[in-house]
Amino acid sequence: MYILFDIGGTNMRIAATRDEESFGEPIVIPTPKMFEEGMELFAHHAHALAQGDKIDGVVGGIAGTLTQDRGTMIASPNLPGWAGNPLRGKLQDLLSAPVYIENDSAMVGLGEAVYGAGRGYGIVAYITISTGVGGARIINGEIDESANGFEPGHQIVDPDNSMCPECEGNDLESYISGTSITKRYGVKPYEITDPLVWDKLARFLAYGLNNTIAYWSPHVIVLGGSMMKKIGIPIDAVKKHLREIFRIMPDVSKIEKATLGDFGGLWGALAYIKNLKK
Repeated sequence: MYILFDIGGTNMRIAATRDEESFGEPIVIPTPKMFEEGMELFAHHAHALAQGDKIDGVVGGIAGTLTQDRGTMIASPNLPGWAGNPLRGKLQDLLSAPVYIENDSAMVGLGEAVYGAGRGYGIVAYITISTGVGGARIINGEIDESANGFEPGHQIVDPDNSMCPECEGNDLESYISGTSITKRYGVKPYEITDPLVWDKLARFLAYGLNNTIAYWSPHVIVLGGSMMKKIGIPIDAVKKHLREIFRIMPDVSKIEKATLGDFGGLWGALAYIKNLKK
């Protein structure tokens, strides 16, 4: 059996799979701010899910930038107390099993590519717009290779802030993430009802997707995250703005909304196991 996980800045999601085709009811708990406490809590729930069975492996994603060997998280705006600690080594010691870790957005992207909105497409670009902005490129059901992971949220979309003088940075994350919106407007994104605000954010996102299509050339872009919910960036407006600004190729990549919800990272971990066994 395998333990699947998705460690976010707010919550940890942990589940078990015995058939490698599905997983049981996930455990969802607040993510501790400090690494040691998080590891002990994770191990406790993992052992409870295993019910005495041997754990063959532990697979999942975490919200942060990882070292090249995916063993240590270099930095995480939402989990600073976890950065610099031997994540993989600690989990291996606690659970006596091999551990495989990816960035959480990459793992969700894999889940969407294999089981969700990107199913059936060869090249999938997954972009999540939530507390921050992240994503990954998935090719034929596997996370594409990279030297240091993918950070599409940190692409520069407006060098001199001429489109948004009130924005604190000039990258895509500074323009459309939930954190930046709360700072800019003084309310939570779901409290914003002005359609002009959401249309403006859709245009900012379209600039980022224009770049994404240029450098990743995907068959489909899947958009996920809390900023893409019912009260959020309207996907039809994103498509409209993208058609207006896209000039590089004759056709714009398909744009789809993510379908796996809060458990996309667990589905991605399940797909990752299948790739390990190829």
